[in-house]
Amino acid sequence: MTVNLRDLTSYLDEYLGVADISDSPQALNGLQVENGGTVTRMVATVDVCRATIDRAVEIGADCMLVHHGLFWGGLQPLVAHHGQRVRTLIKHDIALYSAHLPLDLHPEVGNNVVLARALRLSNLERFGEYEGETIGYAGTLAASRDQLVQRIREVLRVEPKVISTGPESVKRVGVVSGGAGKLITQAAQAGLDTYVTGEGSHHTYFEAEEAGVNLVYAGHYATETVGVKALAGHLEEQFGLPWEFIDHPTGL
Repeated sequence: MTVNLRDLTSYLDEYLGVADISDSPQALNGLQVENGGTVTRMVATVDVCRATIDRAVEIGADCMLVHHGLFWGGLQPLVAHHGQRVRTLIKHDIALYSAHLPLDLHPEVGNNVVLARALRLSNLERFGEYEGETIGYAGTLAASRDQLVQRIREVLRVEPKVISTGPESVKRVGVVSGGAGKLITQAAQAGLDTYVTGEGSHHTYFEAEEAGVNLVYAGHYATETVGVKALAGHLEEQFGLPWEFIDHPTGL
């Protein structure tokens, strides 16, 4: 199956609402590198880096779909590792499409809604503000804290860090992927007894403890694998494009 790159990226821009969602300027959501104009095989991955680009080359992909794009370091000269990434993409005619917050908050294929559903949360509603956008989901769950943690292990295949400063029986759980530990106060204010995210800073332990909320750090990388997979699967249904997930975990 061959798809016009412009048709694919126009669909993605509209489906993800890229133009309407506030984000960090470094995210630069949308098409970051174009290729010769057609796409026949995609890869999905969390981060664009030398390892994932090299693997895309091995697979024979002509489009990379990523959550974290090329420009998180801001303005950088095209030298050293940054230049090598761009040169390899261009040399092998690989397009790069990046979606950060538009993918986190998407109601169908977003990291947070997909993870919330995988953890079997019910009565989902939006929760957690970042960069002026409500990006996470909260829902109800009748389970023990240990049962929830076991589900996280099974879904993400990680060993989460659990700060058990809330009730042993959980009823209301919030999910925000990535480095959203700083939203623990919002979790408490929203009446959640358990908050699941990727990672956070040292002081969040005390915020969770004093708020009486369980805080589960399931890994920045791991919590953001689910969205790109769901989005790539959606594009396969829409355009018939085959795809493969490139797993390059950081352990963080």
